[in-house]
Amino acid sequence: MSDAKGAGQKYISLMKLTPAGLAELSDSARRRELSEERVAALGGRSIAFYAVMGAYDFVQVFEMPSNEAMMQYVLTARRDGHVEPLILPAFDADTWSGIIDGVR
Repeated sequence: MSDAKGAGQKYISLMKLTPAGLAELSDSARRRELSEERVAALGGRSIAFYAVMGAYDFVQVFEMPSNEAMMQYVLTARRDGHVEPLILPAFDADTWSGIIDGVR
């Protein structure tokens, strides 16, 4: 499902560092760059990235052309073994309004 602007589906990724990710923490910036390259190669883009405190270590917002593209990215990230992501499809306010209008 695309948002109202037709730019693609948005996803929020909540990520926890794995033991391997913690052991190789100094390489984190390079891995983030690689992540953004992989997203772009799948036709998407990284909109925002934050390191956070609490139950998760990072939050990243993506725009991807399809669920299939997002799944390819997630499987690649999980195979690398540095983060364990939780992916949440996200809907902007206009899309949410359209969803609500369809609820009867």
